[in-house]
Amino acid sequence: MKIGAIIQARVSSTRLPGKVLKDLPHGSGITVLEQVIGRLKRSKKLNDIIVATTVEKADNKIVNISKKKDVKYFRGNRENVLSRFYLAAQKNNLDIIVRITGDCPCIDSEIIDLIISKHLKIKADYTSNSLKRTFPEGLDVEVFNFSVLAKAYENAQRGYEKEHVTPYIYDNPSIFKIIQIKAPEKFRAPSIRITLDTEEDYALLCVVFDCLYRKKKYFNTSDIINLFNKKPWLKLINKKVIQKKIFHTLEDELREAARILDIQDLKKARDFIKNNLSK
Repeated sequence: MKIGAIIQARVSSTRLPGKVLKDLPHGSGITVLEQVIGRLKRSKKLNDIIVATTVEKADNKIVNISKKKDVKYFRGNRENVLSRFYLAAQKNNLDIIVRITGDCPCIDSEIIDLIISKHLKIKADYTSNSLKRTFPEGLDVEVFNFSVLAKAYENAQRGYEKEHVTPYIYDNPSIFKIIQIKAPEKFRAPSIRITLDTEEDYALLCVVFDCLYRKKKYFNTSDIINLFNKKPWLKLINKKVIQKKIFHTLEDELREAARILDIQDLKKARDFIKNNLSK
């Protein structure tokens, strides 16, 4: 059985372009993507690591980092990330896929191995720690079988199913055996956000790495939680960042838009949306 992690990464991210190329620690010359790869290499369960990027010229930089870190890479469709994953997994003969995003530079190999072990023991089709958040945000891991990925690739029709890889799987619990892993008490900190999607997220990660990296290169989840317990003000740095969500209907998306407009005190636009929703 071959277990491989596929890291999705591209330069042209929408909210923070080039985020996976940013330095962590700041000024170190070490990119966010390199931090992710280095942490995955500490896993005891992974047999392979593949960076899945696009065929766009800008993503040559992603390929160069993959070569530098001596991991495999695959280039595919920019928008259809599901096809990118399927073809990367197929090419590398993976039986089990671990999905990791390139914007999670604090990803913990201990958590990765925990979720892989649970997935294999329970004989699940799909196992995740992020369907309902109990771990800090930015330590997300999804594990699924190649046969399950193949079904998603063959049957997914909606744009968001292709963009986000796994919605077709976890939205079909009648077809697939889906397992949600809750955080052990020592890792239970869902209010901590250590993913990279905005400038505020990057500022926070710079502080986290300044505090932890030089003392312990591969600091873990416990180290992060302890840091936030000692410095609770860290959460203020990216407190107002709104995490992107997947919506199944236009109505759900408009409700979320109204909620965000309300936070921004844009009352007229909020009321316009709400009034039209009620018709």
